[in-house]
Amino acid sequence: MTRLLERHGTTFAEQARIRLQDKPSPWYRLLVLSTLLSARISADLAVAAARELSSAGYRTPLAMGKASWQNRVDALGRGGYRRYDERTATQLGDGAELVLQRYGGDLRRLREPSEPAATWKRLQDFPGIGPTGASIFCREAQGLWGELVPTLDTKVLAGAERLGLPGTVEQLAALVEPEDLPRLAAGCLRAHRRGVVDDVLGDG
Repeated sequence: MTRLLERHGTTFAEQARIRLQDKPSPWYRLLVLSTLLSARISADLAVAAARELSSAGYRTPLAMGKASWQNRVDALGRGGYRRYDERTATQLGDGAELVLQRYGGDLRRLREPSEPAATWKRLQDFPGIGPTGASIFCREAQGLWGELVPTLDTKVLAGAERLGLPGTVEQLAALVEPEDLPRLAAGCLRAHRRGVVDDVLGDG
């Protein structure tokens, strides 16, 4: 378990250089990342695109909304996110407007600690975010939003089985502390990559 977390447990938020904390900007950037990861495109390209959007200064819904559609397209293109760049640029603009109008620019207001299912449902109001995107957001957020524990979807469980780990949500979640669940999930998701299973299970 230690080897899995240390070598392959970098979360997608961390990979996108998003440090989740009790401030509005990181949660908005996680929403953007979840939108990008929802498309049928590689996770590495989605992460690269999220970095480009951040580097361009689009770290808040206000900044994203003020950016022109073409500037959003260009940033996505620089990140290699070309197949879905035009559609996603529109979704990001509309999503930014929704964050501003409904939550005053602060996604922490979306959170419903007493009813985590409501949080998951509200996330799907954003353009480009369906059940997959909502699961991605909650999977990354659960380390800080404890009511979302455990968020371990079917892809995580499939990876866990490849690694010889328990294949049920409850048993898998019991292997680590709640704050480490995002890292465990990330490691399991990477189990399909060449060499990861051998690296985790090997003697070296």
